[in-house]
Amino acid sequence: MQPPDHIRKHLSNDPILKPLIDNCVLRDRPGQPTVYEALLRSINFQQLSGASATAIHTRFLNLFPGQYPDPNKIIHMAPDELRGAGLSRQKATYVLNTAKFFLENNLMNKNWNPISDHDIIKELTRIKGVGRWTVEMILMFTLKRPDVLPLNDLVVRNNIIDLYDVKDLKGKALTQRLHEIAEPWRPYRTTASRYLWQGKDTPV
Repeated sequence: MQPPDHIRKHLSNDPILKPLIDNCVLRDRPGQPTVYEALLRSINFQQLSGASATAIHTRFLNLFPGQYPDPNKIIHMAPDELRGAGLSRQKATYVLNTAKFFLENNLMNKNWNPISDHDIIKELTRIKGVGRWTVEMILMFTLKRPDVLPLNDLVVRNNIIDLYDVKDLKGKALTQRLHEIAEPWRPYRTTASRYLWQGKDTPV
């Protein structure tokens, strides 16, 4: 489904981005129903191919009635029970960490809408096993935040570098330049990032 015309028009003011917008149709990517569930799915999908990750995540969900990974049940599970679904020892620990964190901080029914992207990233990256990129994906696809620029995503980062020919820059100078390039895309950097993924045939 294409973004609204006013977003496409705004982003098309960038002459380098415009060909991607003209030639790509963004595919729908449904997010998880809650931030908690999205985090667990992201942990289970880390560093795995789509098919393998889907199989493991499905086995993980099948451990719970109605396939809902109730944190009150997870915190009483032994890591080996989670490993029985195919999770590595490290991922089993991360799942337990996430369940405990959400319960201890009363986040299960949290209304995230009034909270800034920055503060959500700061809060959720306190969980061991959850990094900035993971939270940015949740901001984009679960919370539907419109202005996320995931520069830690290699596809987004490398595609900007290639399209805007900034291969000669490194380190902080490169990061600063990437932010400058993306500044005119505000307040729709989420959509711009999706076009950059699509340009590399990444289903987003």
